[in-house]
Amino acid sequence: MADVLKGLNSLLVHEGEAPDPITGSVTPPIYQTSTFAFPTNESMADFMNEQKAGYIYTRLGNPNFSVVEAKIAALEGAEKCLVVSSGMAAVATALVAFCGSGDHLVAHADVYGGTFGLLHDLLPRLGIETSFIDLTDPAALKAALRPTTRTVYLETPSNPTLRLADIAAIADVAHGQGVTVIVDNTFATPVNQRPLALGADAVIHSGTKHLNGHSDVIAGAIAGSAEFIAACSDVARKLGGTLNAFDAWLLGRGLKTLGLRVQRQNENGQAVAEYLAGHAAVAEVLYPGLPTHPQHALAQRQMKGYGSVLSIRLAGGTSAVDRFLDRVQLFGRAVSLGSVESLITQPVAAVHRFVPPEFQAMGGITPDLVRISVGIEDIDDILSDLQQALA
Repeated sequence: MADVLKGLNSLLVHEGEAPDPITGSVTPPIYQTSTFAFPTNESMADFMNEQKAGYIYTRLGNPNFSVVEAKIAALEGAEKCLVVSSGMAAVATALVAFCGSGDHLVAHADVYGGTFGLLHDLLPRLGIETSFIDLTDPAALKAALRPTTRTVYLETPSNPTLRLADIAAIADVAHGQGVTVIVDNTFATPVNQRPLALGADAVIHSGTKHLNGHSDVIAGAIAGSAEFIAACSDVARKLGGTLNAFDAWLLGRGLKTLGLRVQRQNENGQAVAEYLAGHAAVAEVLYPGLPTHPQHALAQRQMKGYGSVLSIRLAGGTSAVDRFLDRVQLFGRAVSLGSVESLITQPVAAVHRFVPPEFQAMGGITPDLVRISVGIEDIDDILSDLQQALA
């Protein structure tokens, strides 16, 4: 079917799956099993010797995993994909596959709080050191590279200040020193941005967010070359961060509407950003789709759409933040993003709560900052809720 699937939405619906050969079911069955039987002892021996494809144990692979891995790999233009138990499992698996004791990596100053904890607190115990810098400037990266630097890890747009990194420029600098580039593409999604086509070596996703899109799954994904995904699979098997069959099935179901959902969220996100940019109670709107964003020109070159997530700074400071968040009605006061429902949170009180103050300041994560994830609701209802909450 590969030569038939020309469009994004066709790929999302059909890639990696076909009617069930036994029953004719048009949706994949849920393979809720821990283990798989082989017809002969010889066939099991062949599988264990990696001479034949197949499934033996769900920690090592499952047909439901294969469906979503095929979709995500095709979306990102990757040779292979690996799904794991969470976005953080994806980050940890990829970095451990790339880096070892004595290695150095470079990362954004304002990465997701969970990623920061991994890089700042846990990886040093494995002998892996991280430099946190402003990756909006490729020259800063060049200055930060060392002989021991193995990887550049970046989010673009970043969480939560929506800073952009020039993937092509960063890849050019990094590859010139033999350094790999991993991009967390969770905010943009492969609908809006394809990092591998811009020179990145691997892509990370929190499948919990846009890929699933319904706030009912925890999952992660890594996409890249067949060689790198094989290394990640080896790490994941040893660490045990395995997705389960039902969540993989839900992720596959969510992926089928990704293109439609992201298109609507791009429209809603842009409308919300423009509305808030003109509101007297809002001091600043951070959204790459606005001409006022310092990297709007880069966004136009690098992205096909600007996404559903934006952050704002309220003119009244922290008291205004408390009042605003207490007054919203349509928006859920919750962490996470990219889902069909609109969500809102204060980063310093939630996912960046345990990031040290000096790193919060470096990343522009201040108490007056509010992160908004815009859903697929009717835009008039979204804007009405924001209007009354800011009144």
